[in-house]
Amino acid sequence: MQGNINVTTENIFPVIKKFLYSDHEIFLRELVSNAIDATQKLKALSSRGEFKGELGDLTVEVKLDGDKLIISDRGIGMSADEIEKYINQIAFSGANDFLEKYKDVQENLIGHFGLGFYSAFMVADKVEIVTKSYTDAPAVHWTCDGSPSFSLEECTKEQRGTDIILHLSEDCKEFSEEHRILELLRKYCRFMPVSIRFGEESVWEDSETEKDDKGNPKRVEKKQPRIINNTEPAWKKTPSELKDEDYQKFYHELYPMNFEDPLFQIHLNVDYPFNLTGILYFPKVHKTIDASRNKIQLYCNQVFVTDSVEGVVPEYLMLLHGVLDSPDIPLNVSRSYLQSDSNVKKISSHISKKVADKLEELYKNNREDFEKKWDDLKLFIEYGMLSEEKFYDRAKKFCLFKNTEGQYFSMDDYREKIAPLQTDKDKVVCYLYANNAEEQHAYIAKAKEKGYDVLLLDSVLDSHFINLLEQKVEKCRFVRVDSDVADKLVPHDDKIPESMTKEEQDSLKPIIEGLLDSKKYTVMMESLEADEQPMIITQNEFMRRYKEMSAISGQQGFYGDMPEMYNLVVNINHPLMKQVLEDKDADHQKQVVSQMTDLALLSNGLLKGQALTDFIARSIKLI
Repeated sequence: MQGNINVTTENIFPVIKKFLYSDHEIFLRELVSNAIDATQKLKALSSRGEFKGELGDLTVEVKLDGDKLIISDRGIGMSADEIEKYINQIAFSGANDFLEKYKDVQENLIGHFGLGFYSAFMVADKVEIVTKSYTDAPAVHWTCDGSPSFSLEECTKEQRGTDIILHLSEDCKEFSEEHRILELLRKYCRFMPVSIRFGEESVWEDSETEKDDKGNPKRVEKKQPRIINNTEPAWKKTPSELKDEDYQKFYHELYPMNFEDPLFQIHLNVDYPFNLTGILYFPKVHKTIDASRNKIQLYCNQVFVTDSVEGVVPEYLMLLHGVLDSPDIPLNVSRSYLQSDSNVKKISSHISKKVADKLEELYKNNREDFEKKWDDLKLFIEYGMLSEEKFYDRAKKFCLFKNTEGQYFSMDDYREKIAPLQTDKDKVVCYLYANNAEEQHAYIAKAKEKGYDVLLLDSVLDSHFINLLEQKVEKCRFVRVDSDVADKLVPHDDKIPESMTKEEQDSLKPIIEGLLDSKKYTVMMESLEADEQPMIITQNEFMRRYKEMSAISGQQGFYGDMPEMYNLVVNINHPLMKQVLEDKDADHQKQVVSQMTDLALLSNGLLKGQALTDFIARSIKLI
């Protein structure tokens, strides 16, 4: 039989080749999916008693033969009439027709996207179908060279099922290479529900007959069929069937190059009002956000679709790893791009709720263990609270503060702890914090001398996070310990008397200013306790924080473009200041002021290059 494919335009094949699919490699997923689908249909018919024969080995096989790629199954097969309906009239889909007839088994079927078979023409000049139906219909051979013309004739085929034979085009010869096909099968098909065989692989075993020099069995290489997929991945099982080691094993199966174990996981299993299964893992996030690595993988009935899950998963959950599987997420023909609809929104909301539930459950059931995990969870939870109002409302119950002593507090408990000493003259509770306990040790020590507690806020998002808390939490203010002298971190009405007159201050200030870069440092004369440091470097909280936030957001703008600026606070009550003013030797006076200034800079890591060299030389000379 000769004929023309029933299409609306003779240009259908160029359209398929260039525009219908976003990526040529998708063809293999589509064709293997169809083979799996045909096999699943046969299983469904057998379970209903409509197929009485032996199922036998249902493994789908992918083979390379020179420039030909062959996908074979022992599934339902097709008759000449079915070829005519499902191949020649491409507006129809065999799977959709089957779904309508057998609605009760449709959850097992994956090939209901219509044009999957025609993806073969993206990579092939000619495509052949050799197929035999599970019924008594004769086997048939269909051939098409990429034009609307085809041939269909009876042929000899012993076993039921379908062989799709692709004659690869010149510009797609990469798909005749074993490593390329293996790569694609492992990417798209490694959890499909029917075994898929591709070539052979080597295994090493103890020989039953051969011995080495010591009489031990020799290790010998043997070939065995290479099965590329796990047909029963962990997310298809019920949580009661799995132990923690099973979840961890599956995690490393998903991400073989990640050698760390996840913190814990959430097993999703929803069948109403939408279908969703999956496992989401909480990895150790550390102090950086990298949502590009080890992404969440999206599947449709065990067929890999994409790891670009924006829209299905809220943005802050992109830090999680794992698998989501849902037939209810709408996909385009290539199954590669998500389209926004109500089901996607429901799924996204459900995932967010389940994550919050899990975290709250861990916090309530085992606070000690939750605290041990906090340093790895912190960045993720802060990201969620910044990103989503609903998550903030849930997370404020289990969000923790960690102080520089390594103690953990809930947000409410911490406020209660610090309020008596750290409430300022305006009744605002001042949360003191450091972002580097070592570098800011001197400032932390001074704050503790006054009985204050200091938080450790060292994640990349903390500048944004404390900004959010200042908006959300009534009468609170966050102050980094190096943003002011200890006496003024929590402002009170009482003032320390000045031991230096205004005229003396005006005489001393220009001497100090002459030693500093005026664009970077502002000299401030302050009345502090006499035993405080003679000079202290501080950095304005507001300006520094907004500059950090601009840098993290990648938006320079006004704050991001501003240079680093510091205050050099001069303690006018320190005895050395009086000595400097009384020193009549101008050179010695300058040396002493330089030494004090450099010591303040050195304590903040701001003394470098020639200035540091000069300081060392001067110090030796003064000694």
